[in-house]
Amino acid sequence: MPLHHRAEGPLDGPPLYLGPSLGTSLAVWDRQAAALARHHRVVRWDLPGHGGSPATPHPTTLAGLVRLVLDLAGSLGHESFAYAGVSLGGAVGTHLAAHHPGRVTSLALLCTSARFGVPGPWRERAELVRTRGTGPLAESAPDRWFTPSFAASGDPAVAALTADQLAADPEAYAACCEILAGADLRGDLVRITAPTLVVAGRDDRATPPAHARALADGIRDAQLLELPRAAHLANVERPKAVLDALLGHFG
Repeated sequence: MPLHHRAEGPLDGPPLYLGPSLGTSLAVWDRQAAALARHHRVVRWDLPGHGGSPATPHPTTLAGLVRLVLDLAGSLGHESFAYAGVSLGGAVGTHLAAHHPGRVTSLALLCTSARFGVPGPWRERAELVRTRGTGPLAESAPDRWFTPSFAASGDPAVAALTADQLAADPEAYAACCEILAGADLRGDLVRITAPTLVVAGRDDRATPPAHARALADGIRDAQLLELPRAAHLANVERPKAVLDALLGHFG
């Protein structure tokens, strides 16, 4: 079954795919999508078991997630497309651009990494949600995703995205954790030929700025932007700065 998605913008506009972070839905792009869709055919998609996407069948590898995105693009008639992704969505973009270079015209990687740390904590998180559901992660989500001041600001996006985390299917979420546990894209970076922008939040504890610098150093001619006062969901917390960077990169 195809990924749930939302397509916006002119039918003949250059396609731009937007990938979400683990635990969120396509709503994570709400603050950029409308402006990007003025000139692009923007396609936002949900991870398996997140938002409107079915929980099963779910892939067990990053390559499997990439195949779902390529299947979606094929169903919409997009042979090639620009791509931007946050966190796990960014890892999907990295794999796409490295292994299917003819499909990706331009790439933006937000708050993501070529290697998301050692596998143990991800496997522990997968076991946690299998035994206790997503409730404990929803409780900690604002602290993981945002700076303390933004988490406490009352911004409606905090509650909405936390609700996305709570609603995620536990087994599908656990499978995504295991994908991150096994993901190691460091050797793939030299294969990426698409023009690439890397964006980091300076207060991101999940994928610290050093991870972004490693991406930018490993991808030929990549540009790096580090945003102050932004944590893991920098496009939510610093929406205009991220939008301006994406408009400048994608044209």
